[in-house]
Amino acid sequence: MLRRRRLLRTAAVGGVAYAAGHHGGEKSAEQQQTDAQQNEQIAQVQDQQAVQQQQPPPPPPPVYQEPPPAAAPAPSSGLTDDDLAQLKQLGQLHDSGVLTDAEFEAAKQKILG
Repeated sequence: MLRRRRLLRTAAVGGVAYAAGHHGGEKSAEQQQTDAQQNEQIAQVQDQQAVQQQQPPPPPPPVYQEPPPAAAPAPSSGLTDDDLAQLKQLGQLHDSGVLTDAEFEAAKQKILG
């Protein structure tokens, strides 16, 4: 009877070992497939990097510079800076109410000639 228990125990242990080994084998096959996919992706990335390194870098974008601003054209009416200052002063006097509309127009026409 002792011998029979040993055989049963050995069979049970062997069955468990087989099941564990079989499951481990399936897991290993899945792991191998995953590893193969990862290796393929790594190889593709390395190939892309190698191609990019072989190509010359694109030229830098052109830099556009603003042309220098043109000098402000001189007033065509022949007014001097002094004339402009007088017109500003007249405008301020008119806005403040010191000069009437008629007085402002007369003084302005005198300056403008």
